[in-house]
Amino acid sequence: HGKVQSCTLVLDKKSGLSKGFGFVEMPVPGESKATMKTLNGTELAGNRIRVKKAVPKPGTDDNQAQ
Repeated sequence: HGKVQSCTLVLDKKSGLSKGFGFVEMPVPGESKATMKTLNGTELAGNRIRVKKAVPKPGTDDNQAQ
């Protein structure tokens, strides 16, 4: 569906198993929007998937220096 810059699978800290979601970064905004529209609601391995733009959790600031 386009070039992928990075992909992160979210794992449970105790079991090491997938929590069932992850994050994909795509460098071309048009490709990422088209991919979300195309894949959202499709079936993958017997499960209907939800694909949407990630939103920071309330109280976090992605631009904050560490």
